[in-house]
Amino acid sequence: MSLDNMTQPDWLDDGSSRIPSAVYTDPAIYQRELERIFYGPHWSYVGLEIEVPEAGCFKRTAIGERSVIMVRNRKGEINVLENRCAHRAMRFCQERTGKVKTFVCPYHQWNYNYDGKLLGVPFKNGVKGKGGMPEDFQLEDHGLNVLKCTVRNGVVFACFDHEVEPLEEYIGSDILSAFDRTFDGRKLTLLGYSRQRIPGNWKLMMENIKDPYHPGLLHTWFVTFGLWRADNESRLKLDKHSRHAAMISRRSASVSGNIEEGVTSFRANMQLGEPLLLDIVHEDWWGEDTVCMTTIFPNVIFQQQVNSVSTRQIIPLGPDKFDFVWTHFGFEDDDEEMTERRLRQANLFGPAGFVSADDGEVIEFSQEGFEQDRDFSTMCELGGRDVGETDHMVTETLIRGMYRYWRKVMEA
Repeated sequence: MSLDNMTQPDWLDDGSSRIPSAVYTDPAIYQRELERIFYGPHWSYVGLEIEVPEAGCFKRTAIGERSVIMVRNRKGEINVLENRCAHRAMRFCQERTGKVKTFVCPYHQWNYNYDGKLLGVPFKNGVKGKGGMPEDFQLEDHGLNVLKCTVRNGVVFACFDHEVEPLEEYIGSDILSAFDRTFDGRKLTLLGYSRQRIPGNWKLMMENIKDPYHPGLLHTWFVTFGLWRADNESRLKLDKHSRHAAMISRRSASVSGNIEEGVTSFRANMQLGEPLLLDIVHEDWWGEDTVCMTTIFPNVIFQQQVNSVSTRQIIPLGPDKFDFVWTHFGFEDDDEEMTERRLRQANLFGPAGFVSADDGEVIEFSQEGFEQDRDFSTMCELGGRDVGETDHMVTETLIRGMYRYWRKVMEA
């Protein structure tokens, strides 16, 4: 079923380079996104396996607006359960992380195991021969909703649709190579979390990380210290559906005598008060690439910015806001010095970092612009109107690719 005429955004053509404001503001479109994308046949990131190291350890998160729990069972397997009691729909788990013997709903104390099976119901057989559940009530018929779940090299994905294609097919071989570059089977270590709430549409963050046009213009830090600039050697990769992407770049050896000196964000006289913030050490697994930003549609970015590695999870909270959760990690074979380096560099890219604070702000201002003019269509035509991989960053092809897929899924 397609969107009805009341909620159909006014696309200017059959392409994906002009995106109507309604795509970012209309509540009915947002509800259809939840149904077709977040609750449909799309894999969503839920966490890292190391976040639940032992049986009974759990992490509460969300896919779309539905609360879910990632938990390790007694066999060592990872399950993802919907955080909704089978009795009266209460979101029974309130802690973000923890360890439990069983999951107990505080409302009526229905009790579930790590696999989501209902273990017990108070007063199931009544009290003194009175009341109780019907004779045909069976515990096994009233467990928690268990999502389809898969783990690849320590990263956990889940899906409400059990008919979803295998994760490897969903990501595709080209983007899977970028994923496996970071998650190559080495055991991960958890370094910490950052969290922010951004007053903008969730897709604006996916756009931001698919957009190589802005980093060398918006981010003074990138421009001045050469971490990401338009003249860096780079390549942009897409999966066959254009929904996932990887932006890969090599840091310039020199930070002078290049095209970025002509932009206002370049600061030739900027000096670091703490030189350790640029204490960058090459790691063998990078190859020659110093940056790899991988977007897996619809809800996660895998970041490798020099020695800083993290996942960035998008949790939509309506058409005009989302939570953005950073999970900073390292590798078990990191020495103490490398761990400290990763933590320092994480502060460049976290919510209040010298780089990423800019992104949250421009997303907020963009959302305000969409709200003030519902007839406006954003323009993504740098590099043309087509979609394809490139060997440069002067393009918006990855954004066009995402919306070409979005229009197909949404029948827009």
